[in-house]
Amino acid sequence: MAKYRVVHYINQFYAGIGGEEQADTGLFCEEGPKGPGMAFKGALGPDFEIVATIYCGDNYAVDHTEQVMPQIIETIRKYNPDLVIAGPAFNAGRYGPMCGAVAKAANEAGFLSVTGMYEENPGVEMYSKYTYIVKTANSAAGMRKAVPAMAALCKKLVAGEEVSPDADGYFKRGKKNVFVDKNGAQRAFEMLMAKLKGEPVVQEIEMPPFEAVEPAAPIKDMKHAKLALVTDAGLTDKTNSFRLESSRASKYVALSIAGMDSLSADDFSANHGGYDNTQANRNPNVIVPLDVVRSFQKAGAFAELEDTIYSTTGNGTSLKNAQSFGAEIANRLLAAHVNGVILTST
Repeated sequence: MAKYRVVHYINQFYAGIGGEEQADTGLFCEEGPKGPGMAFKGALGPDFEIVATIYCGDNYAVDHTEQVMPQIIETIRKYNPDLVIAGPAFNAGRYGPMCGAVAKAANEAGFLSVTGMYEENPGVEMYSKYTYIVKTANSAAGMRKAVPAMAALCKKLVAGEEVSPDADGYFKRGKKNVFVDKNGAQRAFEMLMAKLKGEPVVQEIEMPPFEAVEPAAPIKDMKHAKLALVTDAGLTDKTNSFRLESSRASKYVALSIAGMDSLSADDFSANHGGYDNTQANRNPNVIVPLDVVRSFQKAGAFAELEDTIYSTTGNGTSLKNAQSFGAEIANRLLAAHVNGVILTST
């Protein structure tokens, strides 16, 4: 019996090329498994063969998507696989959408496709209705669980077996038309009655969880206001003595700017895995513009600037941690009698 043929897409990191410094690596293809493909080889078993691994740097893939995607599909067609696997991407902000885009394009070209991501990866919302996205942990530490879960779904798909989000651990793929005995008005009325009675209500359409945030009141007297600088661009001290993570931050840092008119590259640096830090390390003011803010202060646009910059890394940071950081920083700003915040991001 012939083996099922698999083509695998990964980024430069999992291909063993390098980290962020190699994110501009172009598109390449090698025959056989590479990186996490070795784990897939074992998890898929002897009936599958990873015939080729396509890999590309995260920055290059994002910056040249229109040129790269046709090349990827052309390469996939060359190997004529039974299945295309992308990732898993976990919570990587550029890698996830690219894995989703590859899986979607492969699906549209007539190939089965599977990828894997963490629930907060933007690729889930962008591509879950186009391909199978298996739920994973938020970092590569979850690789040992992600690969078997993806492999199990792959086996069922190529065998033509029935799959479901609940049983097979992938994100729901949008709406599905079904025939029912009761019309929409009757079903809505029954759900309303159940809710009024305090009985369980099962929604027919799963709604995304949006947090209601009340906008802050405008500053009434800006000329006498005290402002503060806050950022998620990964600003830290020159040696990163706080050990602020470049992604999936577990902390925020407080950086003193007392008496400073600008951020010096001798004292500050950027540690962020989601963008090229070169320019920020040459001139930290490009990510947190202390120099410009001081000029407005001296011109009388506002009265005072808080002596501390609060900084974290937004890249892949969980919503739970971000909410915790925000609450703590807000309390410290309130205690310092700050009236408004200038927030910078990437």
